Amino acid sequence: MKNKEAFHKSLVISICAVYFLIFVGGLVRSTGAGMGCPDWPKCFGQWVPPTEVSELPSNYKEIFKVQGKEIADFNAFKTWTEYINRLIGVIIGFCVLGVFVTSFSYVKERKEIPILSFFTLIVLGFQGWLGSVVVSTNLAQWMITIHMLVAFFIVFLLFYLWHRTRLYKLHESLKNKAPKKNGPLWSSTQALVLITLFMTLIQVVLGTQTREEVNLVQTAVPLISRSEWVNNLGIFFTIHRSFSIVVLGCHVALFFYLRNVALREEALFNKALLYTVSLEVISGIGMAYFGIPAYLQPIHLLFASFMVGLLFYLSLSIPYQHLTKISLKAMTEEP
Repeated sequence: MKNKEAFHKSLVISICAVYFLIFVGGLVRSTGAGMGCPDWPKCFGQWVPPTEVSELPSNYKEIFKVQGKEIADFNAFKTWTEYINRLIGVIIGFCVLGVFVTSFSYVKERKEIPILSFFTLIVLGFQGWLGSVVVSTNLAQWMITIHMLVAFFIVFLLFYLWHRTRLYKLHESLKNKAPKKNGPLWSSTQALVLITLFMTLIQVVLGTQTREEVNLVQTAVPLISRSEWVNNLGIFFTIHRSFSIVVLGCHVALFFYLRNVALREEALFNKALLYTVSLEVISGIGMAYFGIPAYLQPIHLLFASFMVGLLFYLSLSIPYQHLTKISLKAMTEEP
């Protein structure tokens, strides 16, 4: 039992850590620190990066050039921002390793739990490799989007592990009281959740491509003021802004629909989702009308990642609400 509790704690810690890394990744992006370390896994050829340019050779721009191009002037803030981002990634590796080790507490009852935990560890390693590709390609277009989508996939895997163990607890609490059909019951509710999740993922991808357009504007017109960035953005920003109305409509419809059918945990997730969507809309408006301030960019991304995670978990739990109902009924009938 203690090992199972340790597994659940490891899952919660890992989920929180991945979300924190997503936030830090957004911070790296918003501060332009993505190439703060021009090599990988070391930073300027060192395991502990320099704090001053005097610690580097005079021809460091030539030595550490990327794709044949000399790197920008050394900036200690950008270098350490990127390096801390990498260190957090390493810490998450240990967190997910902890999930894998403690998952063996389920090896007798649910063999798929250790297998999925190991797969999650493999995907995390792949994510680390993708990080090196992002650096070696000098933040190539679409690579950052792929890197972010893999981070979402890791969140999905961790939520799925949580769902499977929760489902096991439900079956254990029911025992002989379980119905003949104790599998998932697909419904229009889950379809609405999945549609909303799909729309949200599209919106997130449009958002990352809008960020690429910002980079292009900065490169093409380096002296342009931040307040003029939005006026010079292209098609992705236009679609992203317009499509936000569709996504918001889906979330509002989902909230009112789930309010009448959701139980306990699902109802809590539904409320959390509405609050998150509201904050996401506010941060999006702030970015559009206040010159895309750097401090709002990672917050905007974090809220979007919360939305995706909450929707994914709802899509897993909704089909099993009938088991939750039976379990709650059984508990009330016990003397």
